[in-house]
Amino acid sequence: MTPVTFHNTLSRQNEAIQPTKGNVIGMYCCGPTVYAQAHIGNFRTFLAQDVMRRTIQTAGYKVIHVRNLTDVDDKTIAKSVAEAKPLREVTEHWTEVFHDDCERLNLLKPQIEPKATEHIPEQTSMIESLIEKENAYATEDGSVYFRVSSFPEYGALSRVKDRELTTDAASDTPNDSDEYERDSMADFVLWKSRKPTDGDVYWDSPWGQGRPGWHLECSAMSMKYLSNNLDIHSGGVDLTFPHHDNEIAQSECSCGHKFFKHWIHCAHLLVDGGKMSKSLNNFYTVDDILKKGYQPVVLRYALTSGHYRQTINFTLDSLNAAQSALTRLKKFSDDILAATSLKRSTLLKSIDKGKQTKAPWAKFQKAWDQLSNDLNIAGALGAIFTAIKEINSTELSNEEAAENAIAFHKLVYALGYDLDSVVIEKPKIEAPEEIKALAQQRWEAKQAKDWTAADQFRAQLQEKGWLVKDTKDSYEIETI
Repeated sequence: MTPVTFHNTLSRQNEAIQPTKGNVIGMYCCGPTVYAQAHIGNFRTFLAQDVMRRTIQTAGYKVIHVRNLTDVDDKTIAKSVAEAKPLREVTEHWTEVFHDDCERLNLLKPQIEPKATEHIPEQTSMIESLIEKENAYATEDGSVYFRVSSFPEYGALSRVKDRELTTDAASDTPNDSDEYERDSMADFVLWKSRKPTDGDVYWDSPWGQGRPGWHLECSAMSMKYLSNNLDIHSGGVDLTFPHHDNEIAQSECSCGHKFFKHWIHCAHLLVDGGKMSKSLNNFYTVDDILKKGYQPVVLRYALTSGHYRQTINFTLDSLNAAQSALTRLKKFSDDILAATSLKRSTLLKSIDKGKQTKAPWAKFQKAWDQLSNDLNIAGALGAIFTAIKEINSTELSNEEAAENAIAFHKLVYALGYDLDSVVIEKPKIEAPEEIKALAQQRWEAKQAKDWTAADQFRAQLQEKGWLVKDTKDSYEIETI
């Protein structure tokens, strides 16, 4: 195994990932709330987490990847009530849409994808433990709240104490919202008593009918599936406080030991220099981008080409740049593989199974060094393009070509680019005046409905290596 480092939000330092047990890395990622289609800002985080997993696997580790589905919270219930549909019908539909988007963007499937509604016993058990240890208390209406003052280390992840905020453990109005304002430090809800607005969404519990709070769900599910591999917990930077601070507090008080070692957070996505908003007409889903004629791999490149801890600005121009970059990568892949007996699909499958992790990095060592150092994708891509510019596959021996092909495709695998789906751009060449004149004559003949002359001019253009394509009001010329 080769070392891989990430920035740990908890320590504020770059740290090498050290598995708790053997060579297996446990990785828990906060998944989507399935009440609507995820937007590209959501996928900026999910894609960064996908590259994290792929990079760790490329380094030689095994990864147990858990990504939850939030299928019960304020938002999902509100959608269920608004559409007069059962909660499960609403969440299963949007779960299917999410899975389709993940497949199109070439995200690896998590080995475990738990739903909050399928883990109610684990959540009520954790609440009982917290009440017994006096870290939580029930109220008269049947709700249960975590007592923040019982956990002196509260806020260590977000450094909330550095903002000189105070807690009020004795508050008569603790916060029962799943998602509350960042600077609210009231005790947070673990179990929400049933309300008329919840409709028929409720479960029985020792405290009465109700449902779990959002913060509790991730703690219960991560502890169930990764209790022996509490290595990486990841999500968007907006989840640092209060969600992840709350997770740490309730989990450590419940289990009596430290929660996850490494906390990795992804920065926001800007669109056209601002926050994504439907009112600003800059709100995009995967469907919206594909309808504009771009392939999913192009969107993946645009959303992953910047550093995951830095805000990136998404524009349609960035998609065009991504298309050009992917064209260069595919051309090199085709050239280097032509000098070997290797095939791209079988090579990538071999890498996915960990069979090529010990192969030399050859000319791509600098690219790997960048990628394995806090997932510096921008630096890695720069090093990749430098390397492929310097490599002439026709001058390499079969062994050298194979080494470079394997190294290059290990990086392609880690970045998750499906090069087979890349449509090679034809270089735009200015047509000579003679060709422009023939094309114009053909257009004029067509406008005069002289179809014989128009066909003759088209044939002449083809003989000279040019195609003419009609548009609504004009025509375009390109090489064959």
